[in-house]
Amino acid sequence: MSARIDDIPINWLEEILNLSVERIVVTDRDGIILYINEAYCEFLGTTVEQAMRRPVQEVIENTRMHIVSRTGQAEIAAVQHINGSEMVANRFPLIVSGELVGAVGTVIFKNPEELHLYKRKIQSLVEELKYYKTREEKELTSKYSFSDLIGTSRHFVEAKELAERISVNHSAVLLLGESGTGKELFAHSIHANSLRSAYPFVPINCASIPEHLLESELFGYEDGAFTGAKKGGKKGHFQLANKGTIFLDEIGDMPLAMQSKLLRVLQDKEIQPVGGQKSLPVDVRIITATHRNLEKMVEAGEFRQDLYYRLNVIKIEIPPLRYRKDDIEQIAMNLVRKLEKRFHKKSVELSREVIRLFQQHSWPGNIRELENVLERCINVLDGSVIKPNHLPLYLRDQDAAPNDAATNPAGTKVLPLKEIIAEAEKQAIQSALSAAGGNRQQAAKLLDIGKTSFYEKCRIYSIN
Repeated sequence: MSARIDDIPINWLEEILNLSVERIVVTDRDGIILYINEAYCEFLGTTVEQAMRRPVQEVIENTRMHIVSRTGQAEIAAVQHINGSEMVANRFPLIVSGELVGAVGTVIFKNPEELHLYKRKIQSLVEELKYYKTREEKELTSKYSFSDLIGTSRHFVEAKELAERISVNHSAVLLLGESGTGKELFAHSIHANSLRSAYPFVPINCASIPEHLLESELFGYEDGAFTGAKKGGKKGHFQLANKGTIFLDEIGDMPLAMQSKLLRVLQDKEIQPVGGQKSLPVDVRIITATHRNLEKMVEAGEFRQDLYYRLNVIKIEIPPLRYRKDDIEQIAMNLVRKLEKRFHKKSVELSREVIRLFQQHSWPGNIRELENVLERCINVLDGSVIKPNHLPLYLRDQDAAPNDAATNPAGTKVLPLKEIIAEAEKQAIQSALSAAGGNRQQAAKLLDIGKTSFYEKCRIYSIN
């Protein structure tokens, strides 16, 4: 059963016109008024009875309705002087069955004040949209460049120079290194120096997103795809990164089922949102990072070999901080300057004894651990110089040997017991988190330690 306009009573239609258009007039081909509503007549200072069947130019001052009725040329948002003011009107030709039969006119704004009020409302919305657009663009841009990568040690400089050379290309990059070595800074810098720098940089930590949500986060979903889905659907990270770069951190923690879907995206250069029926093309550069040994994971069947080869086009290995002893002072001072701004401090320095202790430490948490230590120091600082008494106990009490390992008579290097224990604790925590699927409370139970103690150790070793 189809809907027909004939089914609507004529008085209903007139009320519908009054509600949808405040002031309206209709003329025939000769410019004679066939219809005009009360609101327009009240605005003109006349009545419907007095206006009907008269030439429109006799009723409406400075009108052009009779001209539009003859020419068939629409006039949109035209300014018209009437009743000592300026109004804004639309005039449309009426074409029925291919024949010009008349015209319809509406008043959009009856005076300049009404127009300015509307403009102010629109301008407010435009400014709000601009604010959110700017904020989103800032969030999806690279925050670091190669100048932020501090260090002069040979292995680090080699990694940095390789990253700079390949940044201008579009090939996939795999960043390898322990947690806290600065893999994300490398990813930001590669994007900032690439031809895609004007487009989004979208980082995502594969280990921090529950497995059942990872697909919808990466590829988005359609309206009604699942219970609780956002109305209208949601764009995924690949769509947000279109023409730019997507950074998949901790790629080694991606479930096998998702690995196959990611491989398909890289091969076909298109995604299919959850609940969607059609694929969407995407153009992204992919940078991945992990602290895990992907080659061993491939051998163990825990990581797809074909995906590994897709990601491992350019491999960059970032050395841990314990192999960059000469860089520690420069890195520490750079972090201090950053923390000064956050904590409103000025001219904070490191004592020589603190620098020596820093160079002795093995830094299992790498630069992230160093930053956490310095943040603690600045929180308890009672002057402008960071001294050993400001350091955490585990750093303060370490052996004051100039080397990070002793050598026994047989020539074998032996690490200090505290460093061995620290490394063992870190590995045990990471294993427990992996076994618990990232659940910290469950991991603490597996290790048979208190929740508070577990969280503190995670903070010390910079384990996310």
